[in-house]
Amino acid sequence: MKVRILGCSGGIGGRHLRTTSMLVDNDVLIDAGTGVGDLSIAELVLIDHVFLTHSHLDHICCLPFIVDTVGEMRDKPLTVHATDATLEILRSHLFNWSIWPDFTEIPKPEEPFLRYEPIKLGQVVNINQRGFRVLPARHTVPAVGYALEGPNHTLAFSGDTTTCDEFWHAVNRLPRLRYLVIETAFSNREKMLAIASKHLCPDMLKEELAKMRGDPEIFITHLKPGQIELTMRELAECVGDYKPRMLQNNQVFEL
Repeated sequence: MKVRILGCSGGIGGRHLRTTSMLVDNDVLIDAGTGVGDLSIAELVLIDHVFLTHSHLDHICCLPFIVDTVGEMRDKPLTVHATDATLEILRSHLFNWSIWPDFTEIPKPEEPFLRYEPIKLGQVVNINQRGFRVLPARHTVPAVGYALEGPNHTLAFSGDTTTCDEFWHAVNRLPRLRYLVIETAFSNREKMLAIASKHLCPDMLKEELAKMRGDPEIFITHLKPGQIELTMRELAECVGDYKPRMLQNNQVFEL
């Protein structure tokens, strides 16, 4: 099970900043941010499943373009896995004929380009001997994280979240946890904004990591452009003993 980071930034700007998306092997996406735009058409055709953490634009913006670009090239619908609340947002506010066509109805309802698959907290979706476990998260909209469970290692991904005891209860029960990818969107000087927008800053991450058992490698995602260096310096001061590293585009994890 191979996980490639397509995007891990909290914003855009230049060729190196792409918003959140991970490609699992060649057929599964975790979120569909702007990083998906770097994939070729041949690569897009191979994607059968998209697991969404939540409905914010930086995590779903390429989803409409995927299905529009390669829908007719595929022999089955693209399956979007998300909570009922997130799927309802997609139906009402994205694939609604006003913002984008409803590809669950075209080219015809019985053979659509897109289908929805509801998921629930704690559920494990198994796809070709790979496990995708739904983890709790707390954000301004309904949100989840995921644990990607390979044959040798597990990677836990927080998605967008603020403080969340339930997330750590779930993470601490994961088997073979090797990697933790967790957001820290803002620097400490923007702590009030982090709290209001239900993200994390270094001081808050320090309190969260104290809830963790085990010793996974920690990678920081969703850093806001313009605050990257400052936030990483603050992380070194706050949680340096955990040796956090900044997640990078095209980084690959073998699970």
